[in-house]
Amino acid sequence: MTDNGKTGLAYAVSGFALLSVGDAVVKSMAPDWPAFAVAALRFSLGAVGLAALLLRAEGASAFRPTHPWLQLARGGCLAFASVAFFSAIYIMPLAEAMAIAFLAPVLTQVLSGPLLGERVRPSVYLVSLIALAGVAVILRPNLAELGLAALLPLVSATFFALLMITNRASAGQGSALSMQVFVAGICAPILIVLAASAKLSGLPALAFGWPEWHVVLRCAIVAVTASCAHWLVYVGTAKAGASTIAPAIYVQMLVAVAMGWWWFDNVPDLYTLAGAALIVAAGLYLWRSGARRG
Repeated sequence: MTDNGKTGLAYAVSGFALLSVGDAVVKSMAPDWPAFAVAALRFSLGAVGLAALLLRAEGASAFRPTHPWLQLARGGCLAFASVAFFSAIYIMPLAEAMAIAFLAPVLTQVLSGPLLGERVRPSVYLVSLIALAGVAVILRPNLAELGLAALLPLVSATFFALLMITNRASAGQGSALSMQVFVAGICAPILIVLAASAKLSGLPALAFGWPEWHVVLRCAIVAVTASCAHWLVYVGTAKAGASTIAPAIYVQMLVAVAMGWWWFDNVPDLYTLAGAALIVAAGLYLWRSGARRG
């Protein structure tokens, strides 16, 4: 690997690790504020900050998307993926929720056929079944304990896969910063409406008040760390290439295990480790196969 490739990989590893740190901060807010409200505040803060950067860097014209409906789809996918994942890590160990969320790259390969018209190799379907077997291994004890709520990471993975597909479809329609602004700027209002609807529903389980200062601070920290993480991954991709940095995403799993163990005393069991191994192996196989074909 060239020096530029090593530098790019280091950027990407740092970015992916930072994302898991942000997830741990989100989980720490479980006793203080509901997941949908945290998601709404986190993305609202992120959208405002990114919009200010875009206005300074590219001017007001950069806020006009060429395909508004596609950007609306991206924002909607991110909103539902985020609220499902935040809810999942509230009630499940971080490592388990993260492991199931890694199904998203596999689902992206499967769904790219019917949604983007891409040719899907038969091996993709076989590998997808292996990944789903990994999900079943992780979910088996959780379904008995949590019921259908244990499926939240699977819902999140599905919407993240749809987000990746809409990201592909919107490639070349603006700068990397404007693409972040569009998705965050649409995601935030959707989450605000969801949070407001939950509060106005009158259901005691969905009631919440104004957040305390430390909740706002932690939401701001997550917004900043996530934006920095995406920037690090972008720079890493630019320096080393997407095929080189793709496997670095699984650093998130290692950091999630470490953070869950250290911060929340969640020691992953054999079900989690075995299921995660199947899902990661499936993702790495698809990456390696795609790299060879490329």
